[in-house]
Amino acid sequence: MYNLTLGVVFAIVNFGLFLLCYRLFGRMGLYAWIGMATVLANIQVVKTIEMFGLVMTLGNTIYASIYLVSDLLNEKYGEKAAKKAVWFGFFTLIATTIIMQLVLLFEPVETDIAQEPMEMLFGLMPRLALGSLCAYLLSQFVDVKIYSWLKKRCPKPNQLWIRNNGSTLFSQLLDSLTFCTIAFLGVYPMEVWWQILLTTYLIKFVVSAASTPVLYIARSMKVPEE
Repeated sequence: MYNLTLGVVFAIVNFGLFLLCYRLFGRMGLYAWIGMATVLANIQVVKTIEMFGLVMTLGNTIYASIYLVSDLLNEKYGEKAAKKAVWFGFFTLIATTIIMQLVLLFEPVETDIAQEPMEMLFGLMPRLALGSLCAYLLSQFVDVKIYSWLKKRCPKPNQLWIRNNGSTLFSQLLDSLTFCTIAFLGVYPMEVWWQILLTTYLIKFVVSAASTPVLYIARSMKVPEE
């Protein structure tokens, strides 16, 4: 119950900060959020928790907000702006991975307290990053394409929930399957791996569906012009 309650609060905080970022900085704030979210999601995913009696990883909430950003960009600024955000997040994750691997190569002094925990946290990052990069590119471009397709067929303002949830339903399944296979297959027992795959997809989709009102709010907000 504690993790569930905290998870709800965590989601509210995440989406509240997302709206604040967009309100203060406009479209540039969305690109900044993409960069931050891709990095934080890959750090948080190292931590596993239990909820509803199932094992799951953290990072699903902040990662779901990436789909929120791409859908909002597609909705207000077009498919080209959404694709630009995908590549921005891709570069951010690659750059972070390279830089942190170089950081770990430096020899620490005897009194250093950071090397060991940093190795535990970022030592898995190359594999996580590979899984995340493959999953990210595949799922995000699928999401953008499906959203654009649905936007032509369900163009009315009150059909935003169809475009949002319809695109994430398929793209997040592809994302979860790709990421969990590359990042965790063989790391955890198969029983745990299936739980992580199932909960990763369900949590991401539930969070995305629950964030639909956030997308409606963001679409109607007055934000700074570029």
